[in-house]
Amino acid sequence: MLPLIDVVFLLLVVFIYTMLSMAVHKGMPVTLPESSVGNPEKDTILSVTINKDNLIFVNKELVDLEHLTRILEQTAKKEKKPSVLLFADKSITYQYLFKVLDKIRMAGLNQISLQTGPKDTI
Repeated sequence: MLPLIDVVFLLLVVFIYTMLSMAVHKGMPVTLPESSVGNPEKDTILSVTINKDNLIFVNKELVDLEHLTRILEQTAKKEKKPSVLLFADKSITYQYLFKVLDKIRMAGLNQISLQTGPKDTI
């Protein structure tokens, strides 16, 4: 017979493992800029990623800049409160980042979260 405390700890471990496995990253792998106060968000609808070659991905699907607004509008129609996580490689130009931000805003999406990576402390 198992003591009750062992059963409680087992349930706690299963619960924690389940919650951690539900954290899904929808973006493509990029080298994010660092920030000491940035917290990655997990629960959002759309993920827009700009890699170091200026390629744009919406939820891991390659999209060109000209069609970005239309695709975001179509995808956002399916959701009640659409928001965007923007993952941009730190090597892209500031001007290109703003071109993409303009296209996102033209799609009617105003809740945009720029993602950063954790800052390495020396």
